[in-house]
Amino acid sequence: MHLFSTETYIERRKNLKKIMKGGVLLFLGNEESSSNFKDNWYPFRQDSSFLYFFGLDVPGLAAVIDIDEDKEIIFGDELTTEQLVWHGDQPKLADLARAVGVAQTLPWKEAATYLAKASHRKIHYLPPYRPENCLKLMHWFHLHIDQLPLQVSEEFIKAVARLRSIKSEEEMVEITKAVNQTVQLHRKVMQLARPGMYEYELLGLVNGEALAGGGGLSFPPIITINGQTLHNHHYGNKLEEGRLLLADFGTESAMHYAGDITRTFPVGKQFSASQREIYEVVWNAHRAAIEALKPGVRFLDIHLLACKQLVEGLKTLGLMKGDVEEAVQQGAHALFFPCGLGHLMGLDVHDMEDLGEAIVGYTDELKKSSQFGLKSLRLGKELAKGQVLTVEPGIYFIPQLMDSWQAQNRCKDFIDYEKLEKYRTFGGIRIEDDFLITADGSRILGEPLETSPREVESLR
Repeated sequence: MHLFSTETYIERRKNLKKIMKGGVLLFLGNEESSSNFKDNWYPFRQDSSFLYFFGLDVPGLAAVIDIDEDKEIIFGDELTTEQLVWHGDQPKLADLARAVGVAQTLPWKEAATYLAKASHRKIHYLPPYRPENCLKLMHWFHLHIDQLPLQVSEEFIKAVARLRSIKSEEEMVEITKAVNQTVQLHRKVMQLARPGMYEYELLGLVNGEALAGGGGLSFPPIITINGQTLHNHHYGNKLEEGRLLLADFGTESAMHYAGDITRTFPVGKQFSASQREIYEVVWNAHRAAIEALKPGVRFLDIHLLACKQLVEGLKTLGLMKGDVEEAVQQGAHALFFPCGLGHLMGLDVHDMEDLGEAIVGYTDELKKSSQFGLKSLRLGKELAKGQVLTVEPGIYFIPQLMDSWQAQNRCKDFIDYEKLEKYRTFGGIRIEDDFLITADGSRILGEPLETSPREVESLR
């Protein structure tokens, strides 16, 4: 098991207690999750907030920080002799707990007893996303499933998000490991992809290399010639000359810190003229957004800056028209860019998304938009030193969306639908890199990966 120092976990919990001040803080670790029968499990992934505060990357645990009574307890069971036959000898729970600075452990069944005795006080828990943990909360607190979201502690969410949002130096070492492996793997895919291959052959390479690096993947990879589909997890297409291949994937370090990079490149040796034109529009937006990254600037405003850059470029190509500011204000750009510019990254590739974008990525004063496209921006609030995030502008030609908008005459003053027709089979282009917000700007993470059209073609 990979752990930071004992002091790291003690300090994290100490900082959390200072913010919360009182009550019982409940952390639910994850369990093994069955695939097609009980003992055939998906790869285990521990809950990221449990990892952050308690570090133990093993299933079947829960923990409490009882601020009022100054107690920290990890609940879990030792393996039985029969279980050891199948799983081998394992460290004792008490030894694991000591490694992360927790002195007290209790059997799993004692969790229900402890929480029942504390029921007259405030018990805080985070939003559950695993059905097993939903059932535990329903049983322990006598709740109907519809009541679970109502009992989630917003105060607790905000405190956890506040601490996890700013990365320490030791966290940056792990994130940089993940990003560097991601860069190396992207470069290998860009060098090896050839006409006649299938997408799943590249998927196999990515999976194998990620596991061989000692960690794994930070999310299901997107490796597709249909880059217009934003989260495309179909891998059955043959790579064909003249098409673009969009590869969006990242690896995790052994401690589960994430990397996340996207490159789009020609299946053949070179971009076609129209592919290069669209690629350069995205590349210009990517560079403009990167230059704007610094503490105190709202990521929402950087997103809108990138959108304006995309509109400017599409106007040059005759696909858009009219006033750039007004086009973005009315959301006309969302036909081509119906998603957000980026997201926080850390122990989760979309960091703390389980806690809720409205709280993690926004503030009480800055609410999420309901406008198509803009509502998919995961991060809008002011940036702060120590945050890690992605920048990933794109242009996507989505035939179904194009037909729907044209039938409605939507944004007809800003979009030339007639000229757009020849791009129906174009696909999509996205460029994505990872950044640390510094005191006066930002720093790209990992070894820089080829980005310009000429650099990309040099790998083909």
